[in-house]
Amino acid sequence: MRSAAAILEQRITRAMRKVSGRDSFAAIVRPAKDPKFGDYQANGIMALARQLKRNPRELAGEVVAVLDITDICEAPEVAGPGFINLRLKPDFIAASLMEIFHDPVRLAIDPVSAPKRTVVDFSSPNIAKEMHVGHLRSTILGDCICRVLAFLGHEVIRQNHIGDWGRQFGRVLLGLWHMCMGRAHGDLYYEAELRQLHSAADNPEAVEALCRRIRDRHEEDWRRDSDKTLGDGERLFKPFLKELATFDVDEMWRQFLGAYQFVSALEDATETMDMDIPVRGGTVRYGLLSRHVTTMLQDLGRPENEQERMAWEQVRQLSLRHCDEIYRRLGITFDDDEIRGESVYHDRLGDVVKDLQERGLAVESDGAVCVFPEGFKSKEGEPLPLIVRKSDGAYLYATTDLAAVRYRVEQLKARRVVYVTDARQGLHFEMFFAVAGAAGWVGEDIDLVHVTFGSVLGEDGSPLKTRSGENVRLRDLLDEAVQRARAVVEQKNPDLSPDEKDRIARAVGIGAVKYADYSNNRTSDYVFSFERMLSLEGNTAPYLQYAYARIKSIEEKAPQKDVDVRAELAAIDGIRLNQTEELDLGKFLCRYGDAVEAAATDYRPNYLTAYLYELAQKFSAFYTNCPVLGAEPKDRAARLLLCELTARTIRHGLSDLLGIDVIERM
Repeated sequence: MRSAAAILEQRITRAMRKVSGRDSFAAIVRPAKDPKFGDYQANGIMALARQLKRNPRELAGEVVAVLDITDICEAPEVAGPGFINLRLKPDFIAASLMEIFHDPVRLAIDPVSAPKRTVVDFSSPNIAKEMHVGHLRSTILGDCICRVLAFLGHEVIRQNHIGDWGRQFGRVLLGLWHMCMGRAHGDLYYEAELRQLHSAADNPEAVEALCRRIRDRHEEDWRRDSDKTLGDGERLFKPFLKELATFDVDEMWRQFLGAYQFVSALEDATETMDMDIPVRGGTVRYGLLSRHVTTMLQDLGRPENEQERMAWEQVRQLSLRHCDEIYRRLGITFDDDEIRGESVYHDRLGDVVKDLQERGLAVESDGAVCVFPEGFKSKEGEPLPLIVRKSDGAYLYATTDLAAVRYRVEQLKARRVVYVTDARQGLHFEMFFAVAGAAGWVGEDIDLVHVTFGSVLGEDGSPLKTRSGENVRLRDLLDEAVQRARAVVEQKNPDLSPDEKDRIARAVGIGAVKYADYSNNRTSDYVFSFERMLSLEGNTAPYLQYAYARIKSIEEKAPQKDVDVRAELAAIDGIRLNQTEELDLGKFLCRYGDAVEAAATDYRPNYLTAYLYELAQKFSAFYTNCPVLGAEPKDRAARLLLCELTARTIRHGLSDLLGIDVIERM
């Protein structure tokens, strides 16, 4: 079903062209800001009048004279300097509602006429690090964008571009090795020694003595873990890696983070110390051991590096198990082939640099290989470089992004690629898009879109942190949301069963967190407040969940009034809308498709939440003034249908598009 706005846009635009002979102007039909002026307003006459040097009000009158919209609207009115006010006919609204009613899956919203294969790159956590509040917005905004685009008929390919490669993985693998040795010793020594490193930070002699003791034990453990060749890990490390997948993920994650922090602190302390340690094939300075491990990791084809490959795969799997738990709680899924990390593109990076050089786009600058895309300059007015290979041969995010976009366009055949990231990465994406275009890897027929978002702030207006200054763990934030929601459920409905209280608390708590993010303009920062987001009043998930439950309760109460709701709905073949509140609610239900389309066009879920909130308010006004179960039979059918369509729309918007559970009891 085409929306009223779309039909009016087409017909008024056609009339404008007929009157003026110009085809470059549109009607610009928008909902009227004040209901007393009608339902819609066409504002495009003024621009056309300026072009023709005509009086806009007179021109609007001529357009109205040739306009044929009697099947949709009452007689149009020319107002102000040349607006055309439009009021829908009740019969048109009633017919539209019946069409929506007979299409419970799509609610009479047509798919787009020209679907695009679209890749959406979102979430992108880093392996070996816990997901924190900074990952919330990309994860849920990206999921919502995928849902909305897919509903409108686009072929959507999700891509979770995880950070699973790079120099930090030397430390990651060493952390895993220390976990193994801690278990072999029966003592997680690294936890105590991390505290000792911190406490002795102001005493260089004590730090060095501690580091030497750690180094000596490290060498002893390394030699003990050898079978056929030194450092082959056959006795301890490889068996540990094979068993890792069977351990409790939460406990392993806690131990791993402690071991990783231990390695980081140890290497920072020993980087400048004259202290070597044996490795396969020689020795390295102890403070540079992780760099050596990274070198072995990046040469996974060598048989002697098998344990590094196994360790990297296990850390990756451990991290993804942690992420999967968060995704499951947020109602988000990624298939295995949708998780494509930086490691996938590692073998393509050299070709990216080579191709850019051969095209004359990349040049050497101070030993690094850079592209200087046109139009980008520093504050000093100098050309701004996009570095694709550092002077030491290392590749950067830009190189990986270029390799990824080539894969997405050439292999996945994407016609649009959407990146959902922090607004602070704006310059990187502008330059990366420019380089991809200049290289010919992305043609003019392919859209590259950077969907930006602001920060999540604490009550003090600064980025949300723990008391110790660390990023709030996403797991902890969701736990607290559910706990707070459970307390509200306990207070409001103490007679519910424990299982039902838990189910409602999960739906309300997680939904509140997601909705609070969605309902804010994504480009703005917003203040995170549990009190506000869990409120049953205002533009919140609990308010909408309550509105849905309230509507469903009507059907529960119906037998007490000798009303069979399902039977009466099935018998409806047409309705009449007589009351003002019935008309208002009916008109607004017909606008749902416009809200979905607007959310998709601008990648802004807040357009959708704003619609759902206003819909719930209009239903409340309708329910207050128009009895449903107690209405006369001639009125009850229309009112039951309005209730049914409101519930379907709220459920579709919350559950299908925003990924927020609805509940039939609060």
